[in-house]
Amino acid sequence: MSIFPVSQEKEKALREKLESIGIYEKDIEESFIRSQGKGGQNVNKTSTCVYLKHIPTGIEVKCSKARTQGLNRYYARQVLYKKIESLIRGKESEEQQRIAKIRRQKRKRSKRAKEKMLAEKKMLSQKKKERAFRGGLGEF
Repeated sequence: MSIFPVSQEKEKALREKLESIGIYEKDIEESFIRSQGKGGQNVNKTSTCVYLKHIPTGIEVKCSKARTQGLNRYYARQVLYKKIESLIRGKESEEQQRIAKIRRQKRKRSKRAKEKMLAEKKMLSQKKKERAFRGGLGEF
């Protein structure tokens, strides 16, 4: 029986991920709060925001990403998994690896690498200029 309004495959995958690092439903304290922000009358009348507390670690998560309580319960557990995983595995966690990859991509090039790249660009531009000169009115 599906608890969350997502496919059974997604729910099963989430449960397996949670259990792989030792997060069990009995260790999670769940409550619902009124959301804020977009959603109009629905948000004002229903408690769609989900608050989770993992009792052994004391980690707390609030999620009001979606407009429905069921989806927020699913998303909140995903966030809880990511937080606890990064706490346990540190540098090995998926989230930490993703952040490190972005950091590497944004890092400045070394002086030598920059010079090499600029030299290649200059050579290519020279080739293009020569082609334009030969193909245009330059050859008669």
